[in-house]
Amino acid sequence: MTTIATRSVEYQADGLTMVGHLALPADAGRRPGVLLGPEGMGLSDVERRRADALAELGYVALAFDLHGGRYLGDPHEMLARCLPLLADPDRMRDIGHGALNLLRAEPRTDPDRIAAIGYGTGGAIALELGRDGVNLRAIGTVNATTTGRPGEAERILCPVWAGVGSEDPIMAPEQREAFTAEMQAAGVDWRLTVYGGALHAFHHPPVDHPTVPGVGYHPQHAQRAWSDVIALLAECLPAAN
Repeated sequence: MTTIATRSVEYQADGLTMVGHLALPADAGRRPGVLLGPEGMGLSDVERRRADALAELGYVALAFDLHGGRYLGDPHEMLARCLPLLADPDRMRDIGHGALNLLRAEPRTDPDRIAAIGYGTGGAIALELGRDGVNLRAIGTVNATTTGRPGEAERILCPVWAGVGSEDPIMAPEQREAFTAEMQAAGVDWRLTVYGGALHAFHHPPVDHPTVPGVGYHPQHAQRAWSDVIALLAECLPAAN
């Protein structure tokens, strides 16, 4: 039985040497690609497993890095890096483009058939690639109903799906409303799924370090959100040739 292939990959972005996780389908042909961005803590085995699952479905998947090969388990250290990053669209785009360039350069990737999905900070980066006019087939985010600079959402060229917990204090109702207003005003094909009773990072299994308030795992909604991501890809970027 042929299995997927995985490897660590290094690339430059945000002045750092990033270390991503690349997962390749078992066959030998060129396949559509998916960028997968992590929560603010950074790349972990959670995202690596998701990239592997995407490769099993027939995608070339790159789980990208945020912090130069580091995982920021200390919430204070994570916020100290991520809050300035989230306030700087150009830095987010630099991180996104660094990963995107690597994915496009992979010989197994069809460079014209790429989607970007992400969680938290990684989702905000996926959205900024869209606002930068990148030719993506779909953008999917969880916990990332972030808004951009005025008028730039008009550059988004693909459908956008966003998922968020109803009890998420970080992506609160007013933030969700600002995001949907931005998408609507820009004429984007957008969808928002609100998962009842879920907190921020509801998709992420429990971690063995402190987290910021308002974070909590919801196993049922975690599976539903993953199914919604897969459905978005099946609609907008089918893995079959």
